[in-house]
Parts: sequence; structure tokens; C-alpha cells
Amino acid sequence: MDGALAVAMSRLMDEFLLLRVWDASQLEGKEGLRVAVEKLSVSLASASVGSGVWPAFPTGGTTSTGELSVSTTDELRASGRSLSSWPDNALTTSVDGTFSDDLHLICPASLPVLHEIATRLDRPFLAANRVNFEDAEWWTAEDMVKRWILATKLVGKVLTVMQTQLMAQECGAFDRFKDDYFMAIAKQSILVLLKFADGFTSTRSPEKLIYVLELYGALDSSAPSLLPLFTGKHGELISRQVPVVLAKLERALRAATGGLVAKIRTDSSRAEGVGVHPLARYAMTCVELLAPHREALDLILANAGEDPAGGAEGVASFGGLVSELIAGMERNLEEKSAVACAGGSLSRHLFLANNTSFVLSRAADAGVASLLGGDWAARRRGRLEQHAASYLEASWGPAVACLEAAAGGGGKPARALAKFNAAFEEARGSQAGREVPDPAFRAALREAVSEMVVPAYGAFLEKHPKLGKSVRYTAADVAQSLSELFEGDTGMAENRW
Repeated sequence: MDGALAVAMSRLMDEFLLLRVWDASQLEGKEGLRVAVEKLSVSLASASVGSGVWPAFPTGGTTSTGELSVSTTDELRASGRSLSSWPDNALTTSVDGTFSDDLHLICPASLPVLHEIATRLDRPFLAANRVNFEDAEWWTAEDMVKRWILATKLVGKVLTVMQTQLMAQECGAFDRFKDDYFMAIAKQSILVLLKFADGFTSTRSPEKLIYVLELYGALDSSAPSLLPLFTGKHGELISRQVPVVLAKLERALRAATGGLVAKIRTDSSRAEGVGVHPLARYAMTCVELLAPHREALDLILANAGEDPAGGAEGVASFGGLVSELIAGMERNLEEKSAVACAGGSLSRHLFLANNTSFVLSRAADAGVASLLGGDWAARRRGRLEQHAASYLEASWGPAVACLEAAAGGGGKPARALAKFNAAFEEARGSQAGREVPDPAFRAALREAVSEMVVPAYGAFLEKHPKLGKSVRYTAADVAQSLSELFEGDTGMAENRW
């Protein structure tokens, strides 16, 4: 008889928990919470279509093959999106504003039924806590991380509304169970969220770093409003579980940052051409994506010394991480250029100048240049000037030297002019296809070339007016030709002499 009673009460408990006190239409209808999450997810996805990808680190390549997938990093950078920060305004209007005023979660018709059942139940049976508040099916889309962040923000707000409305009802005998009943719903909801977040605590992949940071940030910011919802043993359970998951996420993040530094240091892709290398784009995109999480990373990395798994050696702050990422990338590019441009200092200097200019520009855009300090920027500006000067001397110096030799009495003017024409045409022919991607640096480099060549050529022509028909180009022709440099293959095809 005792066994049969236990089975009967257990089945009755199942039915009791299925008779939810909230109005299901508020969850499932056209304006329900799930639809709200769906709409926010779709809006967020639509906003990222222009960038082509979500703001996670570029993937699709390996360091062993040297294929860093960074073709979309400029578009990604321009989108400026963050999984956790973007929905705030949308959430304010849909949950904090009029939406919450119209959100009537309590279904009055359920209350008499619950009262009748409650008169036949004892409190201990409520410990079953078998409410399946979250339908797992809607979590299975590819954008589950986005949905989780949205759901974490929504669940805390909705549970607060549900608790307020439930406690305001007169439910007869069910009043004895209201708090336990709400605790069962709330606990199950939060445990589902925590279980999902906990699934990311085992990752150590640098490519997952941003996703884990977004998960960590959403959970950390939501915890202060979620924890006060729970009391008694439920409160103790959730209060233990949340810090545990956060601590595990922190450890995963420290390991991932160490992996990211190592990946950039050891990238084995080759340097081809003189433009910005994919490794530089990858590293600076990582810096820009990490920048919004500066405060969280400062706290997480500060504890690296206490973590056996550790992180990047010597990195104890966001600033330290950025410094290591950029320094590792620069050393790697130095090595690549030395191998790829062996015997060709001209190409090496332009390659390093392009990449140094790129780093300075992107560091300023990401707001980390000031964090790294004035000396950091000054050193790189000095390197940029040095590489630019070395490039000018190697590429255009020989042409100017022909004119200087004639000025010093080292040859006949006509012969010097012929040598200059040959050297200038060779230099321009070889440099016309060179690319300088940054507009500001391209303009500065063009001006430097022009200032080096045009005045010297103009002065030579003025000094030797009898050259007559031997003069193939005027000083204006030379200046115009130099103003079209550094456009890459397009410039080479469109600006032939």
C-alpha cells in the first residue's frame, strides 16, 4: 500500500507540475517570450550580414598550412558588434518597458485546480523539482550562443515578474506551495543556463575566446539580479553553482589567451608581397575584439599566477596581453621578411613599413595605443620612419645619384640624363605595382619620393638648359608619374609610360 501510494503521489506530482500557474500564451504566442528572443536573434543576425560573420576570431585556417582566414576581418571590424552588448536597447524596450507591463504570466483559471490538488499534497513531494521550464529544442540552432546570452538576460527579468505576480495571488491551499513552486521553476531555468555555459568551460581554443568571454560577461553581469530570486536550499545551490561556472570559464579564458599568444608567435605562414600580412590583420582584429572586454580580462588575467593551467607567461592584464600579441606578431613578421626578402632589402623595408603603419593605425582605432603608452607608439613611429627612409634610398636613390654625379662634374650632362632616365624608368616600373594600403601612409610615402626626386631633377634641367630634345620628361611629368605610385596592380596597369 505504501509503494502504491508513493507511485500515485509521484504521478500526481507530475500532473501538478505540468499545471503551470503561468499563462502559456505569454510564452508561446505571437508576442511571447520565445518569439521575443527569436526576433532579437534574427535582428542581431541581420545586423551582422554586412560583416559576413559573427564577432568571433577568424577561423578556417591553420598555422601549419599558414592559412589565416582573415578575408572578412576588415568588415568584421567595421561592424563593431558584440554579442552581449548589442541587445541591451532592444531588451529595454521589450522587457524593461511596456512589454513587462503587459506581461501577465499568471493564469487565473489554473488557481482553483492548483488549490484542490494542493489540499491533497504534502510539501516534501515538491522536492521532485521536475518542471521542464525550458524546451531544449529551441536551443539547437547554430546561433545558440547568441540565444543563450539573450535568454540569460530575459530569464532573470521574466522570473522577477513571475515571482511578483505569483506572490500577489490568493491561491487558497496552494499558498503553502507558492514559494517552493516558484523556486522549482526558477531553479530549473537557471540550471539549464548554467549547464550550457559549463559546456564551454572545457574549451582551450583561441578561436572560441570571444564566445567564452561573451558567455562569461553575460553570466557575471546577470548573477547579481538572479541570485536574490532564490532562498533556502535553492539559494544555497545556485549561489554555489554560479561562482563555480564563472571560475571554470575564467580558467578556460586564461588558457585560451595563452594559446592565442602562442599561435601568433609560432605562425608559419610565408610573407608574400609587400602589403599587410594576414598575421598582422589577424592579430589586430583579435585586439579589437578583445578591447570591449578589457575590464573582465584585467580581473581574469590578474589571477593567472594562482591558476595551475596559467595563461600566457607574464601576462597579468589586458594591456599586457595586447603588448604580447603585438610584440609576438612583430617578431614573427621580422623573421618572415628576413627569409622572404633575403637579398632584397627594398622589399623588406616596404613590407615592414606597411605592417608597422597598419599596427599603429589599428591600435589607435581600437583605443589601445594610449593604454600601451606614448613610448610604445613613439618606438613604432621611429621604426616606420626608418623603414620608409631605407626604402626610399634603395629604390629611388640610384636615379638621384645619376644627377648628383653630373652636378659634381663627374660626367657629361647628356650622359647623366640618359642614366637618370634609365634608372628612373626602372625604379618606376618596378615600384608601380607596389601596394601601400593605408591612405595616409601612401600619401606620405608618395610625397617623400617626390621630394627626393623632383627637386633634384628640376634643378638639373635648369642648370643644363641646352639639353633640348634630350629631355624626355619635364619635372611636371615626373611629379605626375610619382603621384600615381603604390596603388598595387591597378596602378601598374593604368599608369604606364
